Amino acid sequence: MRAAVICRKVVKVFGDGEPVYALRGVDLQVPFGELALLVGPSGCGKTTLLCILAGLLYPTAGEVEVLGYRLHEMSGSDLVRLRAKSIGFVFQQYNLLPALTAQENAAVPLLIQGVPRREALRRAGELLTELGLAERMHAYPHQLSGGQQQRVAIARALVHNPRFLVCDEPTAALDAESGRRTMELIRQIAVRPDRAVIVVTHDARIFDFGQRIIYMNDGIIVREEMPAGAATPASGGSV
Repeated sequence: MRAAVICRKVVKVFGDGEPVYALRGVDLQVPFGELALLVGPSGCGKTTLLCILAGLLYPTAGEVEVLGYRLHEMSGSDLVRLRAKSIGFVFQQYNLLPALTAQENAAVPLLIQGVPRREALRRAGELLTELGLAERMHAYPHQLSGGQQQRVAIARALVHNPRFLVCDEPTAALDAESGRRTMELIRQIAVRPDRAVIVVTHDARIFDFGQRIIYMNDGIIVREEMPAGAATPASGGSV
C-alpha cells in the first residue's frame, strides 16, 4: 500500500540558547486511504509534528516525505504552493473570516489558486450542500452555530480536493454529540483511497473513528494500535 506520509528520524529543536527538543526522532508512515489519530499529552510534540507534515515548519534533522515530495529539501515558496494545491487544514478554532459568508469562506483556497470567483463559489456551494448547509451558505460566521462553523471549516479544507488533510483538535470546542457528528462527517466526506487524513486530538470520545491510533509522548511515537472494529484503509474509487 502506497504511503502518503513518511517520516524518518525526524527531530525538531526550538531555541537558540538552551535547546528544547519537541521531536526526538520520529518514524512514521501513513498510507493513502487511512484516517489516523495522533494522540498524547499536551506538549508531547503532536502539533509540532503536524506542522512539519503540513509544510509549516522545517525539521531540524531527519527526512519528511509527503505525497512524494521531500519537504525538508523544498524552498519556502515551493512549500506554499504545495499547501495551496494539495494539503487541507481543519483548525480547532475554525479561523473563518468574519466579513465573508460561509460560501465565500469555503471558496478561499480556490480563490487563492486563481480559480474564477463564480466557479469557486459554485464548487464551495456544492460541498456545503453535501455537508448539510445549503440553507446557511449565505450566513456570516457570527450567524452560525459552532457545529455549523466547523462544517464550513471542513468544506474550506476539502474544496480544493487535497490529497492530504490535517485536522488539529477538530472536536475540542464541541460537545460529545457535535464532536461525533464532526468526525462522522470527516470520515464520510474526507476519507477516500487517494487521500490520507491525520487528526490530532485529546478527545478519547472519538478514538473509535480512527483506523489507527498513534500515541506520542516526550517527542517520540511510543506505540500504535488499531481500535476495536476499525475499518481498513479505504480502497476502490473516490467517494
